[in-house]
Amino acid sequence: MDRWQAMKVFVKVAEAGGFAAAARPLNMSPPAVTRTISALEETIGVRLLTRTTRAVKLTEAGSRYLDDCRRILTDIADAEASAAGLHADPSGDLRVTGPAMFGQMHVVPILLAYLDQYPSVTVHSVFVDRIVNIIDEGMDVAIRIGHLPASGLSAVKVGTIRRVVCGAPSYLAAHGVPQSPSDLARHRIIAPTAAWASHEWQFGQDKKTSVTVHPRLLCNTNDAAIAAAEQGFGLTRVLSYQVAPALRDGRLQAVLSEYEEHAMPVHVVHAEGRRASAKVRAFVDLAVDHLRANRSLD
Repeated sequence: MDRWQAMKVFVKVAEAGGFAAAARPLNMSPPAVTRTISALEETIGVRLLTRTTRAVKLTEAGSRYLDDCRRILTDIADAEASAAGLHADPSGDLRVTGPAMFGQMHVVPILLAYLDQYPSVTVHSVFVDRIVNIIDEGMDVAIRIGHLPASGLSAVKVGTIRRVVCGAPSYLAAHGVPQSPSDLARHRIIAPTAAWASHEWQFGQDKKTSVTVHPRLLCNTNDAAIAAAEQGFGLTRVLSYQVAPALRDGRLQAVLSEYEEHAMPVHVVHAEGRRASAKVRAFVDLAVDHLRANRSLD
């Protein structure tokens, strides 16, 4: 007797509540289903179902066995899907989402490398400054910045980022370097109004220091706020990856570093877990390698 097939038949009979009802989706005759269950009970040595003229019901032993069968069959399906994902060639449509500026700076280069490597895949990228629901909006992979809520999604941490206050060296030379968050009151502030934007800036790893800033310039994109800061107009507060190149080459200088909040994690997230398709598995592996090597995600 094929024990795996017998388990599938038993689960279907238990769920359908009868031999005839289970036979149709199994593409078996009712007598064949009945013989399979009888052989399974004989092999195990215990009655799993109580037969009546109208239906079948699980015995106590059958109820326990049903739970075990479902778990075993799920594990087998996961193993087969995992093996198929490892060995199949990536193909089809891949949908990737992430924050707008992060996507432009750090995900697009990964997508281009991925497309060069896998010519049978087409990629749809959705870069927006909001949390995209992977399941509801049909995404395969998401890049998430910040702490993740509990969910059934698979997530791989690839780095961290921080909120940093920065300004051009020319501005700091003319107006002085703030020594504490309270000093921001006498500085010209450039405030992005995109994600995480607030005029109440919190500082310290316990977030107990709070300063309300009064911006002279408000920008609806981080790019514009950073550009204004680079031109020496004032101080701005953005995410560290957004200004990492400008900090490295000296166009901007970070201030109040000792007052920074805890760093935020960056994750590559997908919904398929061990059943990940070849296209998803290949992209996640490539993205994890590239992002972990990225100096902007320290």
